[in-house]
Amino acid sequence: MNYLAHAYLSFNQPAILAGNLFSDFVKGKQAYQYPEEVRKGILLHRAIDSFTDEHAATREAKNIFKPHYRLYSSAFIDVSYDHFLANDIQQFTDDSLSEFSQQVYLSLDKYLDVSPEPFKQLFPYMKRHNWLYNYRTRLGIERSFEGVVHRAAYLTDSQTAFKLFEENYQQLQQYYTAFFPSLHQFALSTLQNM
Repeated sequence: MNYLAHAYLSFNQPAILAGNLFSDFVKGKQAYQYPEEVRKGILLHRAIDSFTDEHAATREAKNIFKPHYRLYSSAFIDVSYDHFLANDIQQFTDDSLSEFSQQVYLSLDKYLDVSPEPFKQLFPYMKRHNWLYNYRTRLGIERSFEGVVHRAAYLTDSQTAFKLFEENYQQLQQYYTAFFPSLHQFALSTLQNM
């Protein structure tokens, strides 16, 4: 899952949210350098990623991108899932997604002093361009795909990924629908047992 899902699956707990959002910039045992609640967010993020990668719907969904993007197919699925979450009327309305996004940015502002340096550099762009809300739009997804390619060592083309997203939109939405309720339950249970 990408930033929106990780934020949403922090269940309105600020320290969990902070760790969950900057976890990708924390390697291995570095997690134990953080305060306990932030560390739980980091570990929750890792558990969510493992669950997502191993889920049957995700494994099938990756096949849409895999011929062109191989190992990076997971990153495009993560962004796609965030789009469907942003448009999931059981989770968000347009107004509630906008409000949720602003609350996340305000909460993260309070944890920047303990954030890894790469997240500190990324966060102003996330906030300024309202990434969390813009997962809702196709333009936001197109830009997110561009971001995946920009950060990837061996990729140069994001337009093929966006074309595949558009051509397989209904199928990708079905994979999300088959997957997300079980992820939500897993994340809640994992957090409660930490």
